[in-house]
Amino acid sequence: MTVKTSIATVSILREGLAHGRGVKYKRLAEAIEKSIGEGLIETGSKLPPHRLLADSLGVTIGTISRAYGELERVGLVVARVGDGTYVRQRGMERPRDGGFRNVSDEPQPFFDMSRNQPIPGQESEFLRQSLQALSSDAQTLQSISGYTADSGLLRHRAAGAHWLRHQDFVPNAEQIVCVNGGQHGLLCVLMGLLKAGDTLVTEHLTYPGLISVARMLGIKLIGIAMDDEGLRPDELNDICQQHRVSALYCTPTIQNPTAAVMSVARREAIAEICRQHNLLVVEDEAHAVLARQRPLPLSHFAPERSVLIGSLSKAVSAGLRVGYLHAPLLLIGRLSAAVRGTCWMASPLTMTLASEWIERGIAEQLLGQQIAEIARRKAMVSGLLEGLAYKTHANSPHFWIEVPQPWRASQIAAELKQRGYLVATAEAFAVGHGAVAQFVRASVCNAVADDRLLIRGFETLVGALAETV
Repeated sequence: MTVKTSIATVSILREGLAHGRGVKYKRLAEAIEKSIGEGLIETGSKLPPHRLLADSLGVTIGTISRAYGELERVGLVVARVGDGTYVRQRGMERPRDGGFRNVSDEPQPFFDMSRNQPIPGQESEFLRQSLQALSSDAQTLQSISGYTADSGLLRHRAAGAHWLRHQDFVPNAEQIVCVNGGQHGLLCVLMGLLKAGDTLVTEHLTYPGLISVARMLGIKLIGIAMDDEGLRPDELNDICQQHRVSALYCTPTIQNPTAAVMSVARREAIAEICRQHNLLVVEDEAHAVLARQRPLPLSHFAPERSVLIGSLSKAVSAGLRVGYLHAPLLLIGRLSAAVRGTCWMASPLTMTLASEWIERGIAEQLLGQQIAEIARRKAMVSGLLEGLAYKTHANSPHFWIEVPQPWRASQIAAELKQRGYLVATAEAFAVGHGAVAQFVRASVCNAVADDRLLIRGFETLVGALAETV
């Protein structure tokens, strides 16, 4: 039997506070979630105002806000500006976080616009040629058939230094550690340079792979407010004054998911704040390589405390699993130990193939093809987005599209999934339990060569958004 929420919610929450587990806001959120599931609080019901509920329960308004924010995060309620918080229709709840996925496990015929992956090109033919040539090179095969140095062979490190080079940023091979892709590199950085209980700050919308690894390692994450250039220096400074922070993780160029690019002035400001508060800087260049005219990396402005993560995954070949860490010499030993502790060494075979491609200019050729194909595909669909609020960058492989109020990104994603299309929602990138801006990320990068499918996917997305207006 249902109850009037304005009267009975207080007693429901008092019971939850008295007998629930964990911090207060989670007890409150779980009590409301349970009542919604049991039908005691109906779909469409308006929950009591924050202050009224706080006064009735003897808790702070902040506690109520966090409880409502947790319910909104999982899609049980929707907050309407100036109107209040309402229980949403059933079946639209956000699934509990099961970790990020590098490939979709959804059955066909879903057309996947939720992931950024390299668009297939000539890499398979180059791989065939390289493997054929390598099979006749007995000396090279002998050199890579056993264990190698945990930081990588000198040739492989030199190739990595060349790949990461940009304008006045000129890495030295001695500062390179070879890893099995960017995600493995991120794991090694956090394992080697931080410890459980340390606090890492990052953009409040950030790479899901970071969230997953930090959770597994027991590293605390704090999200920093952002603007059109990415994370804000003033917010970074304030958080460092309020918390004991060990490191910063950020993506200065083509930020994932907002596609923001920091100006040189912004990078200089962040580097100075990190010096003042003695922060380790972890810089992710996963998508940056797609922008040839990008600013110098943040590592250039704070070289004594920065670790740069680069890879071939977004520009050349994801399957090779080749990545590189660039770090101060004093940190190379700890990063190498992390490689040794996770896989002994980066795969010498794939590192040899990648080195050959970098040395012969094949990697640069494939990168150029990737940039051109992203531009072609974006030009093909960008006109469909006219009239919508969205963000992107000329070299970004995705669009970051705002969902009109009072609708949620999860509703749009569910609607598209019913029609056979997948997009990513803001919740997948969110750090913390606060309310999340309602955006979806739609990528033009996928393995399907049929332009008509991509156009239909974006037409369907635009149509779903138009229905919310």
